[in-house]
Amino acid sequence: METFVYAPPPRGPLPVLYEDDALLALNKPEGLLSVPGRLTAHRDSLYSRVLEQHPQAMVVHRLDLATSGVLVMAKNLEANRALSRQFQQRSVQKTYLAIVEGTPAQAAGCVDLPLICDWPNRPRQVVDHAIGKPSQTEWTALGAHDVARQAGTRVELRPLTGRSHQLRVHMAEMGHPIFGDRFYATAQGAAASNRLLLHAWVLALHHPVDDRPLRFEAPCPF
Repeated sequence: METFVYAPPPRGPLPVLYEDDALLALNKPEGLLSVPGRLTAHRDSLYSRVLEQHPQAMVVHRLDLATSGVLVMAKNLEANRALSRQFQQRSVQKTYLAIVEGTPAQAAGCVDLPLICDWPNRPRQVVDHAIGKPSQTEWTALGAHDVARQAGTRVELRPLTGRSHQLRVHMAEMGHPIFGDRFYATAQGAAASNRLLLHAWVLALHHPVDDRPLRFEAPCPF
């Protein structure tokens, strides 16, 4: 299992995109855990920072440490239940942006590959057609975008399921891993960027109290 030194970004004002009595939408920085880790050195997280100002806040979903972008938290138990139900029922629409190595042969497609944790090398995930959990990702190429003089493509990713590392593994299995991915990219692609070029751009769901549609967008930093 690969070890790493956790170096969370400096503290500052909470990156709030939207707030009301029921929920918070935040723009999670890259390099910050969504929730505290088990080790004392990994206690700093977006959630722990939010709790300092909103002690009633509850986690609804998570983003990988290396992924930036929209993350929603509930501000009371009723909202938590309603929002969690939407994620469980897959009615939440998620759109990510990434820059991948190379140029896909097609303009768009859908990756349908079952995933499971590679326990001896966790948190890595692997494709396993026998016991892996169903995982689907729709993707669309948006145009060429070189990274450190390496040919790449900006893509829009729409996960239909929510498996750990799903987008990262699916892109790698396509032969186009995400730049800056220390787990799944080529050596050259991993070294080309000092961060994972994956961003949770848009999250669309319904308000947990009055059911009105909400759309949260975090500007892409790359």
